[in-house]
Amino acid sequence: MNFTPNGVWVILPDPTITETESGIILDETTALENSKKSNILEVLAAGPQCIFVKKGDTVMIDPRTEAVRATIEGKEYLMVGEHQVLGILQ
Repeated sequence: MNFTPNGVWVILPDPTITETESGIILDETTALENSKKSNILEVLAAGPQCIFVKKGDTVMIDPRTEAVRATIEGKEYLMVGEHQVLGILQ
């Protein structure tokens, strides 16, 4: 990814699944609700003022977090503030 977030923003992969493994296509509401269950994600980029997380860390975010959805280079990502990261998995 050719993008560096500003400040304390963290870029995470969008965990929204629009189709099940068996091929069932999910409506947008169901897909977004299921994505909230995936709150352990890898940090793809971190802003220059982030002091807790860095690129490559596997983190747990609060599943109630309101994230900014962004399309970067044709792919969907989530942007959250570093304060929304609950911890780093070792």
